[in-house]
Amino acid sequence: MMSGGNYTTIDNQNVSGAVPAVPDQGQITVKFNDSSLQTFPPSGTQGKITGGSQPPRDADDTFSKPISGSDETPQQGGWLRTFAISSYKQYFDVDTSDVLERIKDSLFPFRGTFNERTADTPDLYGPFWICTTLIFVAASIGTFVTYVAHKIHKKEWNYDINLVTWSAGLFYGYVTIVPLGLYVILKYFSVPSGLVQLLCLYGYSLFVFIPALCLSIVPLEIFRWVIAGVAGFMSASFVALNLRAHIKSAGESWILIVASIFLLQLALSVILKLYLFTVTV
Repeated sequence: MMSGGNYTTIDNQNVSGAVPAVPDQGQITVKFNDSSLQTFPPSGTQGKITGGSQPPRDADDTFSKPISGSDETPQQGGWLRTFAISSYKQYFDVDTSDVLERIKDSLFPFRGTFNERTADTPDLYGPFWICTTLIFVAASIGTFVTYVAHKIHKKEWNYDINLVTWSAGLFYGYVTIVPLGLYVILKYFSVPSGLVQLLCLYGYSLFVFIPALCLSIVPLEIFRWVIAGVAGFMSASFVALNLRAHIKSAGESWILIVASIFLLQLALSVILKLYLFTVTV
C-alpha cells in the first residue's frame, strides 16, 4: 500500500481476501430457438357468450359492421387451419341459456334483431342441434303417423328407412348450401356478410318446423296445410327481415335478393308438407 498526498493506492495483489478480477471475454449472446407451436387459435380468454368474450380473430365480418382492412400478420398454418377441429371450437362454446334465447328470437320473426344480437358471437352449436332434432322428429313422427294410418285402414305397414336419409340430406344440405350460395351472392354485390353468421341465422330459422312436425299428427289435411304454411311464413319472415337492412347496400337489387330468400324458405315448407306432412296409405 502506498500513500501520497491525499490519495491512497492499494495493491490488490497484496491485500488479504481480495477477489481476482475476471478478464472480459466479450459480449455473450443468448440465442433462442424459434417455437414450432401454432399460434392458432389466438391467445386470450374465450369465455362463454354471456361472459363478455371477444370475437375470434378469424371470424367473418358481421352484417352490422362494415368491412375494414386489417394489418395483422397472417396466422401460422394458413388455409390448413380450416381442417383443424380447434378452429371451430369457439363456435360451439355456448351456454344453454344463449341457445334458448336465440331460439326465442326465432319464434318472434318480426323483431328483426337476431343479427345484431349475434353479430360478435355467432354459433354453430344451435344450428347443428336444431337440424339433428328435425331429422329425429321427422323420422319418428312420420313413422308414427303412417303406422297409425295403415292400422286404421287395416293394411300392412313397412318401415321406410329412406325417411331418415332423406330428412338428413334435406336439413343438413339446406342449412349448408343455401347460406353458402347467399354468401357468394352478397360478396358479389359487395354487401358486408359473414358465412358463420349466415349459417347461424339459417340454422335457427328452422326451429319453428320442429313444433310444426309434432302438430302434423293431427289427421286433418287442411290443418296440416295451415301448420306448414304458418311455419314456412314465420321462418321466411325471420330470415328476410334480419337480412333486409343489411342487403339494402346492394343497390336496387336488394329487393330481388330479399324476395328470393323469402320464397326459397317458403318452398322449403311446401316440400316438407308434401313429403313429411302428407300421409299416404
